[in-house]
Amino acid sequence: MDARLNYFASPTAGKALKYFMSAGKALKDSPLPAATQELVALRVSQINGCAVCIDMHTKEAAAAGETSVRLNLVAAWREATVFTEAEHAALQLAEEGTRVADGAGGVSDEVWAYAAKHHDEEQLTALVVLVSFMNMVNRANIIARQPAGNYEPGQFH
Repeated sequence: MDARLNYFASPTAGKALKYFMSAGKALKDSPLPAATQELVALRVSQINGCAVCIDMHTKEAAAAGETSVRLNLVAAWREATVFTEAEHAALQLAEEGTRVADGAGGVSDEVWAYAAKHHDEEQLTALVVLVSFMNMVNRANIIARQPAGNYEPGQFH
């Protein structure tokens, strides 16, 4: 598959990507644990079907030491015993925050309370921004049909 747009050759995309990268760096530097960030980014990308982001986040997580068992079980995290309660809470919030168009009604009070039980306000803020950010990036990549498979860990960091 060929990409419809070359984001790296476009002056407009170049200007916007500068801000995307800055937002991504701010999230990386947030108090939300790096492993949680990668798991959430991966799950949001799985839900949205963004192959290039799935490629990126599985490789980044693996390079950071994440196990193949945990990466393979992200898609079935509810039944998996390899995630912490805090990671379960983050993944649940990520799913409800991503599936807003599925008639799910957004993030329920119960899911928010569960996430707040395991994450402080700064971590919750980072989690909300990360879910929103990933949904936006997923959509930009899906619309332009960005191909997956060639990402190298650290390529954009």
